[in-house]
Amino acid sequence: MNSPLNILIVIADDMGVHQLGCYGSSFYETPHLDLLAAGGARFATAYSTSPVCSPARASLYTGLHPARLHLTNYIPGTEPANPRLITPAWRPYLPVEVPTLGDVFKKNGYATGHFGKWHFAYDYNYHPGRPTDPESQGFDSVLVTRKPSSRADAEHDAHHVERLTDAAIDFISTPRTNPFLCVVAHNTLHRPELAPADLIARYASKPGADHAHERPVVAAMVEQLDRSIGRLRAALRSHGFERNTLVVFTSDHGAFGRSQDCKPLRGAKADLYEGGVRVPLIYSLPGPVAPQVRNEPVAGTDFFSTVLDLAGLVAPENVDGRSVAPALLDPAARLAPAAELCWHFPHYHHLGLAPSGAIRVGRYKLIEWFDRTIGGAEDGPAFELYDLASDPSEQHNLAAQEPARTSELAARIRNWRREIGAQEMTRNPAFDPALGDGMAPPPPGDPGNPYSSQ
Repeated sequence: MNSPLNILIVIADDMGVHQLGCYGSSFYETPHLDLLAAGGARFATAYSTSPVCSPARASLYTGLHPARLHLTNYIPGTEPANPRLITPAWRPYLPVEVPTLGDVFKKNGYATGHFGKWHFAYDYNYHPGRPTDPESQGFDSVLVTRKPSSRADAEHDAHHVERLTDAAIDFISTPRTNPFLCVVAHNTLHRPELAPADLIARYASKPGADHAHERPVVAAMVEQLDRSIGRLRAALRSHGFERNTLVVFTSDHGAFGRSQDCKPLRGAKADLYEGGVRVPLIYSLPGPVAPQVRNEPVAGTDFFSTVLDLAGLVAPENVDGRSVAPALLDPAARLAPAAELCWHFPHYHHLGLAPSGAIRVGRYKLIEWFDRTIGGAEDGPAFELYDLASDPSEQHNLAAQEPARTSELAARIRNWRREIGAQEMTRNPAFDPALGDGMAPPPPGDPGNPYSSQ
């Protein structure tokens, strides 16, 4: 890797590991992503740092944990009318002074482009060059898109997949003497679930189409996303960039839609079970990155340092993640396990279960429910402990059986929150038990909470 690397990063929205063929699905069809994985490094146990989009993406772009950034909810978030706990005064934007991938690559002479979802600004009213919009954080060529209306025309690129792909290909194809960083941040698979009728019909005829986690309309959206990957890689080949471009594919967090089928993991977007925070992660660079499957757990905070390291650049000091590039460059290399992986979600979410935190140390994972540990609620266990090696679907809570381990991990996550400066929830003195625990409303324009009748 003596010549400068080009970088192409593709981020899906709300995509779980059960929705790719290379992660074991026989229902969802992802031939282009499967080829990318077959020729590169696929991480079998990659975690986002948050179960919702803005904070999870912030970690990818900065290498910092959402709890450190105080950016812990999707922007702008909503609040329930009668919460048991008060949400801390979190930061609903990514500060301009925090170095992003765009900042670092631009500083090192790269042409930088960002196409698609941003979701780090104060609001959705994008203005070129406005503080907290992409141009203020290192990206020169920009196209910002949002999720479509539920009334959008499903037959004509409702989620802007083709539009974003076209813009990225134009950027890649622009003659230049310097390398490029191109980020394609898709709006799909986020709701509303819209796709062409003929594509939906094809998946509706497949075995498994009646499973809650194998919805034909989502499979059609996945196929559209996968086709985009194929077009982007074809553009790299046509311009002779295939062998000097690092291609990375991931998702911001787990998939929307809880299912008793477990997919095979429990949980979904907006909760801290495995289904809410496990994501696909593939690095491809023909030659230096040999085909391999890595089973070591890695976090979204590692992404930033890893991409910079592979490009021969140095990450800013004091980031929370680490580079896993040495393991990518040497399949035989042992990747030392992280001391702990932690999550902090001090929010009520219209799709979620309740405010919570979690920690994984080795094979064990502890989930803490703040309504119970802080708010005194007695409607369930305050902690859930799982052995992910023997129980990856998190079906058997071991907290009562292993009180010493539960106490140890609870102390570790409290200590981690103090060290990182996490904002804590507090009891609401105005909470009225007679009104019941409130649920956060959906954001404006959202079709509502599909779980409210369950």
